[in-house]
Amino acid sequence: MSQVEESIEVDVPVRIAYNQWTQFETFPHFMDGVERITQVNDTLTHWETKVAGVAREFDAEITEQIPDERVAWTTVGGEAKQAGVVTFHHLADSKTKVMLQLDYDPEGFTENMGDKLGFVKRQVTGDLKRFKEYIEARGTETGSWRGEV
Repeated sequence: MSQVEESIEVDVPVRIAYNQWTQFETFPHFMDGVERITQVNDTLTHWETKVAGVAREFDAEITEQIPDERVAWTTVGGEAKQAGVVTFHHLADSKTKVMLQLDYDPEGFTENMGDKLGFVKRQVTGDLKRFKEYIEARGTETGSWRGEV
């Protein structure tokens, strides 16, 4: 199992950053390689990805969700094994630190080589930068889910 930890500061309040992160179906706008996410119910999402030419589908279950604080998940079926948590930290009224921790299990030679070369870390860094650009350009969230899991 490999792990990545990355963070970024975004120039929006915690509530806006958190609310946007709960809109999983918008992830393809800022996550490279994510083709589509379908929200199945309050705690289950279905992902379709294509990274380095490899298409994968999997389900992810939200295991913990606390408004304005954290969203944690783990895969429960399909072609990927990962778990993670994203946390939101108030820095100022209009500044939030978004921290992502991801545990993943690379499969096969290509994924293991990519892992050793830091591909996933660069991917996460890029995705967080694109999230920052996406939410700051909008200035507000596209929606929200304020429930707890």
